[in-house]
Amino acid sequence: MARVVLAMSGGVDSSAAAYLLREQGHDVIGLFMRSGEAAETVCSTDLLPVVSIKPHHQGCCSASDAADARRVADRLDIPFHALNFRDEFTRIKDYFADEYAAGRTPNPCAMCNIWLKFGKLWDFARQVGADFIATGHYARVDGGDDPTGPPTPPSLNARLLRGRDEGKDQSYVLFGIRREILGRVLFPVGDRTKPEIRELARLAGIQTADKPDSQEICFIPDNDYAGFLGRYREPVETAGEIVDTTGRVLGQHAGYERYTIGQRRGLGLAFGEPRFVVKIDPELKQVVIGTREELGRSALTANRLNWLVDPPAGDLRCTAQIRYQQQAASATARLLDQDRLEVEFDDPQYGVAPGQAVVLFDGDVVLGGGWIA
Repeated sequence: MARVVLAMSGGVDSSAAAYLLREQGHDVIGLFMRSGEAAETVCSTDLLPVVSIKPHHQGCCSASDAADARRVADRLDIPFHALNFRDEFTRIKDYFADEYAAGRTPNPCAMCNIWLKFGKLWDFARQVGADFIATGHYARVDGGDDPTGPPTPPSLNARLLRGRDEGKDQSYVLFGIRREILGRVLFPVGDRTKPEIRELARLAGIQTADKPDSQEICFIPDNDYAGFLGRYREPVETAGEIVDTTGRVLGQHAGYERYTIGQRRGLGLAFGEPRFVVKIDPELKQVVIGTREELGRSALTANRLNWLVDPPAGDLRCTAQIRYQQQAASATARLLDQDRLEVEFDDPQYGVAPGQAVVLFDGDVVLGGGWIA
């Protein structure tokens, strides 16, 4: 069996993943990746365990979550480390603030997976002699390296697949995993549904079996994006005009960072029919409002690509997903150059937002993706 480093968030999914890996006979090491505010005592990346933790709610990366993860690790009798990645996580906060300042819609969860969970997690695994990493994400890996067999060089034949539970599938935010490590990634809960995982945790006596899922960005537990941006960065004047697609002024807004493409509610204006945010212009400080037809886009371009299969040589028929909880749509993708992709949809898509990811699928298989320009 293999030594596996598991990212433990203190939630039911990673807790159940720890139980499943241990039941399979693996040598499991739990790692809590502290990325919020510093607790009373938190170790640095010297591999020393936390001595004490002061409970304080901070989303999915809080001290109370670390305490939950430690209790599960103690229950399952597996080693546990809680490391301080505060400096690395500052990069994610900076990215979040920079994207909103540029009038784009960030996706911090996908970036956290790329930079932290499947970057630093893999680095830690190599430091402690582990050949595999695991998380509680609802996704699957097919054709990866065999954790029950002898060590082999990492395979490039592994495929990332959607999770069995369509309502909880998280493959969209995992498209940025490096292909060269995908074969060494395990998703123990990916073949099960959320109700099955909760029941498994209850039967195993895991304390987090009924813990609610985290719904907010971990560094914005009150879900107040504008408030966070105001506290995190020096105040910048972003208020301006709300206009229609012809440039006619309809009203005023308090800051364009409060809006995102496709937004319908909270516009502060009354219309005879639904209106949506169709564009954000940070230079003019304008939020552009239009009809559903004006919101629709038949094509997009993306950059900063990551492929989990060989890049296409010509037109690629696929389905393309533009938001985490949005259904993938039939499309044709083609490379414009080494790091730019064009996606042409069979039918117009609504809510194509610069800064979000577009992820390409062949059935359940994740082909790759990039960031909408």
